[in-house]
Formats: sequence, C-alpha cells, structure tokens
Amino acid sequence: MKRPARGFSLIEVVITMAIVALLASIAAPLSETVIRRGKEQDLKVALYQIRDAIDAYKMAADAGHIEKSASTSGYPPSLQVLVEGVRDLRSVQGNRIHFLRRIPRDPFADPRLEPEEGWGLRAYDSSADSPRAGDDVFDVYSLASGAGLNGIPYREW
Repeated sequence: MKRPARGFSLIEVVITMAIVALLASIAAPLSETVIRRGKEQDLKVALYQIRDAIDAYKMAADAGHIEKSASTSGYPPSLQVLVEGVRDLRSVQGNRIHFLRRIPRDPFADPRLEPEEGWGLRAYDSSADSPRAGDDVFDVYSLASGAGLNGIPYREW
C-alpha cells in the first residue's frame, strides 16, 4: 500500500513566501514612520526643556537672583550656564541656582557631537527669520535638515 506524501508542495511554499514578502513591504515604511515620529517627539521635549530653562533664567535675572548688568539682556550667556548654575544673590549661604540637569541632545544631530553643539543658538538681538548666535542665548533651534511629518522644517520648531 502506498502512503500519501507528507509536506508542502512547491506552490504552497511560493504562495506563503509571497504573502510574507507583501506583509514585510507594508510594515517597513510604517516602522520608519514610527521611529521618525518618536524622534520628533524627543525633539519637541528637548526644545521645551531648554526653552523653559532659558525662561526660568530670565525670570530669575529679572527678579534679582542673578547678577545682571544694565547692558545685558538677562538671558544666559550659554547653554552650559544652565547646567553649571549661577550664584543666587539673595541666598545668604551662597547657593547656586541650576536650571537643567543636563543639556538635552537633539535626536536628529550627529551622535558624535556634544549635546550643546547640536543646537543652533539665537541671540536676543537677532531676528527670528535669520537667527544668529551672540552674547546671550534667547532661543534654540534644531540644526537638522529636513521637515517633520507635519511639513514644518525642524529649524522652525
């Protein structure tokens, strides 16, 4: 008596491979979008943290907690000052005010760069249309080329 052959036929294997390839081709662009969306969310959070720290520094300077001359804007001279902290003039013990624990990294910047090198700096006396660095840090922006999923260039976030 002859036993029926067990296993898959060639046509079944070919159809299965075609279905798997179709599913993989659909999933690859979707996973790229998910990764990009995650980086964009990280960029939004980093920009918020740095901008919030800059604003807190300015408020402390205006409130008299930080030494400020009449010729300065009251904004921090660099991003590193936000991490290192400044002496609180109203503290008897000479405490320091810290505004950031660390400078957040731009997720689109080259990972070999230091975190502060990945950001573009805008001085108080420069326009928003053509930001440039100066004696203080009024704002930061991403140096990444390209636009987000929302169509707005990363430099304008």
